Amino acid sequence: MDSHPLDFEKPIFELQRQLQDLREHSEEHEVDLDSEIEAIEEKIRKTRRQIYDNLTAWQRVQIARHVQRPFALDYIERCFTSWIELHGDRHFADDKAMPSGLATLEKQRCVIITHQKGRNTKENVMRNFGCAHPEGYRKALRLMKLAEKFNMPVISLIDTPGAYPGIGSEERHISEAIAVNLREMMSLRVPIIAVVIGEGGSGGALGIGVADRVLILENAYYSVISPEACSAILWRDRRHASEAAEALKLTAPDLLKLDVVDEIVPEPEGGAHRDYDTAAANLRIALRQNLERVMNAPVEDLLEKRYKKFRALGNFAEGKPTTVSTRS
Repeated sequence: MDSHPLDFEKPIFELQRQLQDLREHSEEHEVDLDSEIEAIEEKIRKTRRQIYDNLTAWQRVQIARHVQRPFALDYIERCFTSWIELHGDRHFADDKAMPSGLATLEKQRCVIITHQKGRNTKENVMRNFGCAHPEGYRKALRLMKLAEKFNMPVISLIDTPGAYPGIGSEERHISEAIAVNLREMMSLRVPIIAVVIGEGGSGGALGIGVADRVLILENAYYSVISPEACSAILWRDRRHASEAAEALKLTAPDLLKLDVVDEIVPEPEGGAHRDYDTAAANLRIALRQNLERVMNAPVEDLLEKRYKKFRALGNFAEGKPTTVSTRS
């Protein structure tokens, strides 16, 4: 039973509790309750399907932030082999919010760039809640240049509320570090695959998100601003976060329609936190297939398509204005 049910999951949680009570009663008193148990199991399946087939944008944001959701290092453990973490930006420090290094996807050696959150207070302090400092983005760029030197593809796993906005981060030029990454990734002469595995918040996500193929997990989100911050700006009250989430079009299906992402990676029913192995298997298949699509492309074609892909974002065509005759 889930120890961290979300608000909209409570009907499932109550049914699971009833099921557990029935099973314990059946075992304790040696009573045949098989038919009642099967009925509740079926009701749980129907309730779960009804809830997860009709998720709102805000509910998907809650799933993307679930404390038990697999993080980058969980996927690295299950999708890759021969993982070697590389440390430091050679300027200031090693940012533990962005563990990055070398790994092998099947037979292909890759450079892996990630954001990493923590599961408890101690881990979150160490990982800075997944919010990277400038040195994290500079470390990422150092490793991407290493990938270019040795002709290895780059895979970035994005999961951050945003870059860290503290005083030290500003003093060390966080905006400049992200801007340089955007420029350099646009001209990096190796294939790049980016995957939003949880939260994709603002420039902190985009700082390692310029790629030939941008994927997103089914219940992840990618947005220029968090729903709470958007609500605070528009309504001067964070209580309208659910409305802001709908308006921002930040869910995977919306982003696919807008051509912000190229592919949605399916998750197990109920979210990736329900089944790490299935979620990782789906991601591994998607990464392999998308790498195959770009690995053999001529570098110049790759760079041209990457440039056009990001230049096209935000361009919308409206209907032709109606011509009003001025003749009497």
